[in-house]
Parts: sequence; C-alpha cells; structure tokens
Amino acid sequence: MKHTKKLNELASTAICGNDISSSCLYVSALAIVASGQYAWIALLVVGTVLFLYRKVYGEVVGALPLNGGAYNALLNTTSKSMASLAATLTLLSYMATAVISANEAMHYAHEIIHALPVIISTVVLLAMFMGLSILGIGESSKVAIAIFIFHLTSLVVLSSITGYHIFKNGLVIFQNNNSLLPMHGSITAALFFGFSAAMLGISGFESSANFVEEQARGVFPKTLRNMWIVVTFFNPLMAFLALATIPVETIRMNQNSLLSFMGNLSGGQWLSFLVSLDAALVLSGAVLTSFVGVTGLVERMTLDRVLPQFLLKKNNRGSSYRISMVFFVLCVSILLITQGDIEALAGVYTIAFLSVMALFGIGNILLKVKRKNLPRPVKSGWISLLIAIAAVLIAIVGQAKLHPKYLLVFLEYFVPTIILVMIMLNRTVLLKFILKLIDYIFTPLLNLLTGLNNKINTTIEDINSQEFVYFTKDDDVATLNRVMLYIKHNEHTKKLKIVAAMEDGQDPSPQFLNDVNVLDREYPGINIEFIVLHEKFGPTLIRKLSKQWNIPINFMFIGSPGDHFPYRIEQLGGVRLII
Repeated sequence: MKHTKKLNELASTAICGNDISSSCLYVSALAIVASGQYAWIALLVVGTVLFLYRKVYGEVVGALPLNGGAYNALLNTTSKSMASLAATLTLLSYMATAVISANEAMHYAHEIIHALPVIISTVVLLAMFMGLSILGIGESSKVAIAIFIFHLTSLVVLSSITGYHIFKNGLVIFQNNNSLLPMHGSITAALFFGFSAAMLGISGFESSANFVEEQARGVFPKTLRNMWIVVTFFNPLMAFLALATIPVETIRMNQNSLLSFMGNLSGGQWLSFLVSLDAALVLSGAVLTSFVGVTGLVERMTLDRVLPQFLLKKNNRGSSYRISMVFFVLCVSILLITQGDIEALAGVYTIAFLSVMALFGIGNILLKVKRKNLPRPVKSGWISLLIAIAAVLIAIVGQAKLHPKYLLVFLEYFVPTIILVMIMLNRTVLLKFILKLIDYIFTPLLNLLTGLNNKINTTIEDINSQEFVYFTKDDDVATLNRVMLYIKHNEHTKKLKIVAAMEDGQDPSPQFLNDVNVLDREYPGINIEFIVLHEKFGPTLIRKLSKQWNIPINFMFIGSPGDHFPYRIEQLGGVRLII
C-alpha cells in the first residue's frame, strides 16, 4: 500500500474549517430574521454549545480514533443498525451540504459574472472537486488551505472597515434596532428561535471526525479548537456589525447576500466584490469538505460490509475514486431533481446535521457506560454532555416550528436512503426469503430455475464463509456468551476462531475449556474453533494472524481494554471492540 503523508494542523483545519467558517455568510442573516436584535446573543450561545461539544468529540474520537464520526462511535458501543442510522444521516448531510454550497457559490459568482449559468456551473464545480478528491487528500488540502486563508483575510478586512464605519457614524442604527419590540412576542421566544436558526452555523464541526485517520497525531483536538474559535468570534461579530449598520427590515430584504450588502455600505463596491469573491471560494471549499468527509465515512462503512465492496477500489494515488464518482452522481441527480431549490435541500440539511450531532452525544454516553475503562485523552463531564445534547434537541424542535415542511422534505430523502442501508445489513435474510418465494411460486419451473437457485445459495455461502476472530484472556462463560450474541445479531458468518494468546508454559484452565464446549453446543449454527497460541498479544500478532488466515483485521474483535493496556486502540490496526 502506498504511504500517504498525514495532514498537519493547518491542512486539517482548512478542510473542515471552510465548511464551518462559511456559515457566517448566511447564519447571521438567518439569526437576525429569526430573532431580530438578539441575533448576536443567540450566536454567542451557539458558541457556548460548540465549546461543550469540543470535549464530546474529543473524548469519543480520542478513545476510538478511526474514520466514521458518529457511525464509528455507535458501531463500537452498540449495534450496526444504530450505527448505520447515524451514517445515513451523515451521508444525507454531506450530499445536501455539497449541493447547497456549490449552488450558493455559483450564485455569488453569478453576481460577479452575470452571464454565468448557475445550474451548469454548479455541475462543473462539483466535477472539479470530484477530480481533486480523486487526486488525493494531499492535493485537496493545498486548495483548502488557500481558500481558508483568503476567507479569514476577507472577514478581517470586512469587519475592520465596517467597524471603522460604525466608529465614524456612531451606534444610532444599533440603538434603533434595539428599541424594536422583541420578535415572537418576548425576548425568550426571540432567543429560542434565533438559537435554533443559528445552530446551522456549526455545520461542518463533525467533518474532522470523519477523516481523523488522515490527520497526524494530536491534530484532531486542535481542529476542534480552531473551528470553535473561528465560529465563536466571527459569527456573533458579523451579526453585531450588521445590526449596527443596517436596519432590521433592510437586513430581511437583503438576507441572501447580507455581508456583500454590508461591505458595499461600509466600504464601497470593491469591498462588496471582495466579499462575493470570498463567498464563492469558501462555499466551494465546503464542497471539498463534503467529498473528503464522505470518502472517509463510506470507506469505513464498506470495510464493515454495510456498503458494497466495489467502492473500496483505489487508484495509484491511494484514493477511493469510486466513492467520489458515486457521490458526484448522487449530488448532480439531487441538483437536477430539485432544480437548485435551496429551501428543499435546507430541510434535509438542517434535520440531518442536527440529528448527527445529537447521535454523537448519545455515542459519548454509551462510550462512558459501556467502555468506561477504554483509555481516552480527554473526558466530557456528564452535566456538560447532557446540556450539549439537550441544546441540539432544542434546536431541532425550533427548526421544526420555524419550518414545519422541512421535516417532510427530510423524510422524502431519508426514508429511501435508510431502506437501502437496511437492505444491505439484512441481505442474507432477504436472499433466503427470495429463495422461499421462488420455490413456492415456481415449483413447476424448478428445473429451469436451478441455475438461479444455486447462484443465490453460493452468494449466501460466500457472505457467511467469512471467518471472524475473537481474542480472549480467560473470559468467563457470560462474557463469551455476549460475544456470541453480538456476532449472531450483527455479523453474517458461520465460523469463529476464539484465540487465547498465552505465555510459554501457561495453558487455559479446565473451566475455560468447558465454557468453550458449552458455547459450541449452544450455537450449533456457528462453527467455533478454539486456538491456544504461546505468543504475546499485540499489533504484530494481529497482523501475522490476519495475513496467515486471510482474515481482515476489522473482522477481529477484542473486549474493552483497561487503563493498563499497553497499546492505543489505533495501533491495533482497526480491531473492533464488541463488549
């Protein structure tokens, strides 16, 4: 396998930062429309919630530093079905993000080049970033860094000039805006709806967890810190500057290009042009974030046999080009079906993104309860964790109240997607059902259908022939039984090797051997092979057995290690924790 250089702090921050930092282009206007003069306060509250989520993500990914985000967190703490629910929501969020960002970028570009056809140029932009993704994450990061630095520079220029404009003209407009009656009848209601709208400003925070394996050691928590700083500083600042320079009613009329309008007002046409150019570029960078994030997620799902294996094919640069191509086709199809209707896509985007954040918090709870002995660099407090989850759920309720039809639009996309994933998870059951249906209806034509019958049986046998390995250390019968139940309910297999790695001269106890025999009789559908190896358990043994037995490492399981376990979980090469 070709060695790929790990991403440093700047590159990793730029890839996910373009998505989350681009939110200032639209979230300030959304918050002001929802809560009026209290928008900047609502955005500060969002920054506080994001601060709580820094430790949530830090604990989960620190304990399980593998690609997949919420999917990986739930996969290692609960069942594949629950993990696949999170994965489905994440995929929908990425598709909506890519299409919305590309389309909005081309709308801003259209303001600069009026002859630019928006739909066609959106397809071209998606194709360009598909190509960058196929070239590899290293090439993608160079583009992301350039966009990120230009974006931050543009925001500093805009805020500085607008601040000087306010200094010269005073706070009369801000005072007039603050004298307005609270929206929705009270300050509390205004802040509630403003907070719900402003939570869209942290979309992209989950992206770093989906390509953590491509990041250098120690980089991931720094990306969380950097994204939090950018969002907490610029989003409330832009809302405050807008409220200090533009009346609320005028903001509502110019919400689609608020920062560009504010730049023109405070600095002139050149600043408006700079903001429009920056918007086109950074929204394009958010498209790149989607391609990078979805590649890391789908690779992990495919390795776990949730998605078809053909997606894992790599080019000579080491990138999974088929994932990028399929994602491109899906994005273009959604764009053409909706004809760029951003409001419809926003329904998918809003519910999916916030649901993923909530599920990540739930994954943190399960990690604390089920994997409490698993080493992790940081830990989130119970109170802060529950507050963070509650805040996201409040935002979902607020969005449902602000835009009731969003939920219906979301279900139109979510239901078909989750059905496809569930079919993949239960494909052997469905294949067996098809066999019975064929036998029942087409018995007179059985001779003609024998070939089809044999082919389907072969497919089932191929799926079930995959061997799995469980490394034990003198576990009792109750623990071994939980292992068997997990494999029976979550994996398609008829073969399991239970491996005990022991020191020279050490042998398993008679009680342990008796427990293995009990399991063999209890689960006749699974062929259990017990193997004693007088070798030290660790990455070297795992790789050796994987090569010797031709069993992928992610089909090897261990129990949750304790504080004295000599290896970090990522050093084991992808071994799964199942109890």
